[in-house]
Parts: sequence; C-alpha cells; structure tokens
Amino acid sequence: MELTTGAILRRITETPLSTSAHKLATIILDGIAWKDGYNGLERGTAAFTLAHLAEKMGVSRQHLTALLVELAASSLALVRWKPNGKFAPWLFRFGGTADADALPDVVSASGDTSLSRESKNKNIFAERIEIDAGTNVYRTPWADLIKAAKASLACWNVDTQVIWERFLAFNRARGNTAVPAGFLLGFMRRWRTSPDSAAKPNVLAVPKRSTPEELELHRLIAAAPSKNWQFHASDLCKLIGQAAYDAQVLDVVQRFRCQRFAATLAVHGRAVQNGQITR
Repeated sequence: MELTTGAILRRITETPLSTSAHKLATIILDGIAWKDGYNGLERGTAAFTLAHLAEKMGVSRQHLTALLVELAASSLALVRWKPNGKFAPWLFRFGGTADADALPDVVSASGDTSLSRESKNKNIFAERIEIDAGTNVYRTPWADLIKAAKASLACWNVDTQVIWERFLAFNRARGNTAVPAGFLLGFMRRWRTSPDSAAKPNVLAVPKRSTPEELELHRLIAAAPSKNWQFHASDLCKLIGQAAYDAQVLDVVQRFRCQRFAATLAVHGRAVQNGQITR
C-alpha cells in the first residue's frame, strides 16, 4: 500500500520529538513531491535551503542544524543531500518506512483523501509548448511551473524569464516550432551542461572608463562577501528587517541604474563597512 502525507504525518505525531522538531518535520513534509517530476523532484523528496528553513522556523542556523540531527536520529530517519552544488537547495527524504506493511496505522486506506492524491501533485509538465508563443514567460502558462520546478535544480537561482528565453533560443536554433512540455523540464535539469547557458556576468569587474558613480558602486561591491551572499542577506534582513533591506536595494538600483544582483552586493558591502555584517 502507498504511503501518503497523512500516513507520514501520523508517524511524525507519534514520534517522540521536541516541539520544534515536530514543526520542522511538518514543514518538510509540506514540501514533499508525491509524483515523479512534480516541482522537478523525485517522488517522496522535498527541497529547501537551510536559510529558508531557518526563516520559516524562526530559529538560528545553529538551532536548525540541531533539529535536523534530532530528526535524523529519530525513527523518522530524515536524510538530506545536496547534488546540485554548494549554494543549491538541500534535498530531504523521510526514511524509516521499510516496516510500513507491519504498521497498518501508518498506511493510508484506499479512501484516503490526503494531499498525495490531489490532482495538483500530478506531473505538471504536460501538453506542448509553442516555441513562437511569445518571449514574455509571464504571459504564458509556464511561469509558475518553471518557478516551482527549478527549486531543486541547478538553475534554482536563475531568473524565470532567463530560463524561458534560453529554452526558446535553444529550440529555435534547432528549427523546432513546438515541443512536448516535458522538454522544458529536461532542459532545466541539464542546465549546467547546456551549451547555451551563458556564463554569469562578473559584477566585480570595473569598466575601463568608469564614472564616479560606477566607481562608487564597484567599491561597495568589492567590500561585499559575494561567495555566500545569500546567508549575509538573511543576516542583514534579521538585523534591519525585510522592508528596510528591500528599500536599500531599490535605492541602489535607482541611484546607480544597475541590476538587482549588483545592487544587493552593494548593500552588503555598505553593511560590511558599517559593521552590520562581516565578510
């Protein structure tokens, strides 16, 4: 018999854990894909960054690590791994279900109506994509699907519009006018090895002829910890608040007429100079 969200939830509630560990387990359960291909994940797998989990839990990274260890050591046997690089999300899966047939109280009956049987958990990449349908992904039905599917893939931090434009260019170069929608998911899964994937621009490079504003922007960016900028963004948001953080980024974008990523690093660089965060 097939395990469902309801079955695992019952196992979570029956497992002796701290209150915070119970909450963390249910958050991870809520993100599990129950159909191969849903959100780009294998069945029974969830994807989260540790920063996102810590934010949803309202705890520090150190406390979150302790809770993950508690779940791993419990009968839930939570396992996690990171197949898509240092800054990609972690993948999570609950273990300890090999004896499910011997525990009828944790196996759903045929009349179960839990989330694992709802239509929204079915493979979402169906039908066909018209390559000339338009260059604005947000005017197509594929924007939300790309955003959801990339969460566990190597392209998790690539803008949805960029993924769509690369996909269209890839198929136009091969003379394709319409392709199965599954091709889009396959394209995203092979993102790192795709010959059409452009290298990430070096925002630290200073133009040969720079205005005073450009020099100031690059001076701020140079002071920023660019390798782990996501963690510093989280730390700065906790210190000054999300609204103030977004306002600072927007102010830099408007002042220097730069892209958001460059503005984000500039805000981090200023915070380093002001002693709000460290490198």
